[in-house]
Order: sequence, then C-alpha cells, then structure tokens
Amino acid sequence: MLWTKKLHLVTFLAMKINLKALSEKAGIPFETLEPRGHDSAKIPLSLLNSNLKKERGKLILVTAMSPTPAGEGKTTTAIGLNDGLRRIGENSMACLRQPSLGPVFGQKGGATGGGKSQLIPAEDINLGFNGDFSAIESANNLLAALIDNHLHQGNTLQIDPNTITWRRVLDMNDRALRSIVSGLGKSNGGARETGFDITAASEIMAILCLAESFTDLKNRMDRIVIGYTFSGKPVTASDLGATGAMTALLRHAIKPNLVQSLEGNPVLVHGGPFANIAHGCSSVVATKMALGLSNYVVTECGFGADLGAEKFLHIKCRQAGLWPDAAVCVATVRALKYHGGVKVPELNQENTEKLEAGLSNLKRHVENLKSFGLPITISVNRFPTDTEKELTLLKSHAASWGVSIVISNPFGEGGRGCEELARTVKTSLETAQTSAPRPLYDHEMKLADKIKTVATALYGAKEVAIAASAKKNLDLWESLGFGNLPICVAKTQYSFSSDSKKLGAPKDHVLEVQSVKLSAGAGFIVMVCGEIMLMPGLPKRPASHDIDCSSSGVVIGL
Repeated sequence: MLWTKKLHLVTFLAMKINLKALSEKAGIPFETLEPRGHDSAKIPLSLLNSNLKKERGKLILVTAMSPTPAGEGKTTTAIGLNDGLRRIGENSMACLRQPSLGPVFGQKGGATGGGKSQLIPAEDINLGFNGDFSAIESANNLLAALIDNHLHQGNTLQIDPNTITWRRVLDMNDRALRSIVSGLGKSNGGARETGFDITAASEIMAILCLAESFTDLKNRMDRIVIGYTFSGKPVTASDLGATGAMTALLRHAIKPNLVQSLEGNPVLVHGGPFANIAHGCSSVVATKMALGLSNYVVTECGFGADLGAEKFLHIKCRQAGLWPDAAVCVATVRALKYHGGVKVPELNQENTEKLEAGLSNLKRHVENLKSFGLPITISVNRFPTDTEKELTLLKSHAASWGVSIVISNPFGEGGRGCEELARTVKTSLETAQTSAPRPLYDHEMKLADKIKTVATALYGAKEVAIAASAKKNLDLWESLGFGNLPICVAKTQYSFSSDSKKLGAPKDHVLEVQSVKLSAGAGFIVMVCGEIMLMPGLPKRPASHDIDCSSSGVVIGL
C-alpha cells in the first residue's frame, strides 16, 4: 500500500511537466500541437509532410511469448525500453495502443504499463482518452443506423437483410448485447437478428489505424462491405452515402496523441484495434511520425508473436511500406512454468523442471521471428519470485538458440532497469545485416493457401480444415477481387493451436477455420478459428468494483 501511495504521488508530480517542454523533447514545434488540457495533445497530420527527418529512425517491435493469465508485462517492457534508450543518450520515442474501457472495468485492467514504467496521465488514457474511441463508436453506429434507415425507407439498393454483417459497437464488456433482435415494434424498421461488438473490434478502428490521410480514411470507409443485394452484389458504405459524415466524426480521432512516461519521455498513443479480429497495433500515422522524429521507435503488437507480430508484419507493415529493424520478445519465468504445466497459484514456487518443459513455447516464437529475418533479443521481465537457478537455466537455453537475452526490471526500476536491454538492442541494430522484408506469403496466393502457410509455418499445424460455408465465402471474395488481401487470424491467444488448453508448442494439430469475415475497408480477411468473443463479458468480480473517484475528482483504484 505504501508503494502504491508513493507511486501515485510520483504520478501526480510528473503530470505537472510542461507540455511545451515535452514537445521540444519530442522534436515537435509546440505551435503545431493541439493541446488537450495540460498533459496531452493531438498532433495534426500535417506533421507527416513537414518537420520530419529525411532518414527514418530504426523500428523496434516488442512482442512476447504466448500470454498467460498471470500477465507478462509487454507494455511495461516497451515503456521501460523507451526510457532505457533515453537514459543511454539515444533519441527514442514509443508508439503504443489506446486502452479499451472493456478490460479497464473488466478483468485485465488498464493498459498504460505498471510500476515505474507507465504512461501518464494514466487515468485519462485509460478512461476514454481524448474521445477517440467515442468517435469511432459514433462513426460505426452511424453506418448501422443508415443501413436500418435505408431498409425502412424502401430499400432502393435491394439489400438482403439476411446478409447484413455490419453490427453496432459499444466500448464496454456487455455479454447481453452479443446477440439481439432489433427493430421490434410498429414502424421501427423491421425486426432482424443482429448484435453488438466491443468498439475495439469495429472495422472503423482498424481502418483508422491503417489510414495515412483523411483521403485514405474516407476511401477505405467507402470500401466497407455491409452486406449483399438479393442478387449477390456487395453493398458498400459508399453506396449508402455514409462516409462523408463518418469522416467528419473521425476528424480529431485520426490525429495521434502525445503523452509521456513517468520519466518524462515522449510517447505517441493512438488507436487500439482488437488483436484478434484486427491487426492489434497502434496507428500507421503515429508510427511514421515517430520514425521521422526520432532515431529509435519502440512499438508493440497484440498478444504473442504468433498472432501480434505476424499481423504487424503481414498487415500493418506491408500496407504502410514499413518493416521492423529488430524484435524484442518478452518472456517471464512464471509464463514459462505455466506453459510447462504449473497452475497459476503455484507459479511463484521454484520449478526448474516445468520451466524447462515450457521453454518450447518461447523457442518456437524465437524461431518464428527468425523466419522473418529479424534480429531478436529476449527480454525476461523479472519478478521478485524468480530464482537465480531458474534465470540461469533460461539464459543457458537462450544462448543455445543463438539469440541475446537480458534480464530486465521495468516495473521496479523503470528505465534504469532496462538500460542493459537498451544497449543490447542498440548493438543488435548496429551489427545486424540489412535485409529486405521477408513475409511468409505473397499477395497473389489463394486465401486458403495463405492460412495454410501461416498455420504450418508458425503454429506447427499439420493441416487446415476450412468449413464449407467459409470456403464458399472465400471463393466468392476471390471472384470479386478480394483474393489479394492478407489474412488476419482470429484464434485463442493462449496457444499456437485453436485450443487454449494446448500449451507449450503443440505440433501436428488441425487448425479449423469455422468462419470468415471480409474487412474490405481495412484491407484484410479474417479467418475465425475456434470460439472468439467480439463482445467480452464481465468477470464475477469486475475491476470496476475497485475504481472510485475522490471528493476532489482524483481517480483511485485504476
């Protein structure tokens, strides 16, 4: 409790840092910023065309082994690495995602790091930061309202209501809205089955994070397919005349947000696409701005490397013309023991036998990252319960894999606890041979072949089984010209397979594609493998029970 109180005081004092001083540290002319209070600012897209270096900085991707219920501290490590690079004298900046209110009030909690490696103002960032999610939610639901209104007003486009795939969204965990019937009652547009997804799962979120200009944003939303006519023709948001007003709602949300770490270092926080149904990383505009402002840019992707890094590379990077220069794979002793068979209540007890068994998971992630041609550093996020015997075993195995490994302590020591990691990553960037991007598949491959390539090369699957209805849709979309899009795999994050109970590094399993979803505006096709919840529910005891606001307006318990 004493540590929490001290940290809150540090957070409060750090929030008083002058925004002008932060902009100077970031290399952004203060007069170009659009301040949002005293602690954050919007950055206009015009910065992309001016005030940037001619030679872009080095892009460092922070990913992780397969996550566990215990938590691995990927965001905390990314913030700590950025602070560590600054501490060793490097011009560095981080690009991170915005949190969704769903996990903030649910089970996972906020997403601004932890301990001495976190972002501020944490309360504002975690609680509907600068209205970005609200704008995305409004744009999504405007399109939904226009669809139902079109049906009610005569349906001149001849939309088949049974083919409508566009759903409403809400930035809250609310399982009661997963499947509903809308339009009940007289003169309410006609009853049909539909439902709500969480806002982070909206295609608008994915589009915003991939768009590089207002024009690109609008063009992508023009291409959104909301359903089909009775004759089987795709119906788009452009057909409904929706995208002008949607773009107006997003005019501020598309601008990246400038904030800082507890150590006062600049961070761009922008966008938060769902890491299953979408690509799960921060925006292209924020990344490109940071690369033009600093020598090193630290960014992260969702879940483990099998999902997050793969999508970061095949979707975000290929669309944006980027490629990371190095990768950091976050691991913990606790997670390794979990993948070796140790239950959560026993993870704090020394167990080298189970740790060694769980190393198969980390090793496969390392091998997968190597297949993309990336220099890799393993960052072990140290917990107080880790023993020297366990850490020595882990380091010896990593050495045999031919990768660097560093024991870091971002939570307890902030940037100081990541200085060795910063130096190691910098050395890997200086000594690595420059190579061209090495994606696993070509755009011209059949969609079924793309998912088979990812499943066999990265997941260890022996084959892919695609449901007949999903195969029918893939064939349709290829005939309509969508066959050159990348795929976006939606599966459990806890396993290389589609079964969350298969821990470690399962081999020769069958990846079952149960359904598919076209995200034409974002520019990818989702392959749904297993049970994926796009509207999470609240746990038995939600985190919201611990959140309150003092009489002076200070948020506590977040």
